[in-house]
Amino acid sequence: MDAASVNLLREVLASTGWLERTRELGLALRATRSPGGLLVVGTPEEEPWHVTAHLADEARLSGLAQLSPTLVRWAPPPGAPAHLRVGMDRLRSAGRGETLFVVAEQRAPVPLLERVDDARRTGATILAIDGGDPELEALAHDAIAVPAEGTALSFDAAQHLVSSAAGEVRRLGLRERLARLAERITGPHVSD
Repeated sequence: MDAASVNLLREVLASTGWLERTRELGLALRATRSPGGLLVVGTPEEEPWHVTAHLADEARLSGLAQLSPTLVRWAPPPGAPAHLRVGMDRLRSAGRGETLFVVAEQRAPVPLLERVDDARRTGATILAIDGGDPELEALAHDAIAVPAEGTALSFDAAQHLVSSAAGEVRRLGLRERLARLAERITGPHVSD
């Protein structure tokens, strides 16, 4: 999906709330402290190649080195290049300042949930895009559930919006900064 398609998708979703949620998750990915500390993992059946490639592009284009992802694979082939043979053992050493980004359209299998729980216990931030998995969402610090049906947003489109938001580099004006500060201090405005 190119930049024009992402912008069109943003226009279509502007009034749905999805844009804000994907932006929040994208910005949360930036909390990773170091290049390679953003660990991206999927299920044994679906490795998140697509979103990993987009995050790598966003890291390069935005100059945000902390977005440089590490694809964590269930069964990397021994002869693969170094960046493609990072296995699930890497999650054992995940810690503070690192982010584990779980991308799982189907329910996460128990071994993945166990590894996510271990990474959370050692201080890693857990973020997820999922298809509505309550167990994964309970382990995540922040998650977006994208139902398979009944929404204007597809699972693939959610990944595009999150990775694009992660790489956004824009300066907030004084009014926007003050509004955010006021909202943090007073809480969100709730209309009657």
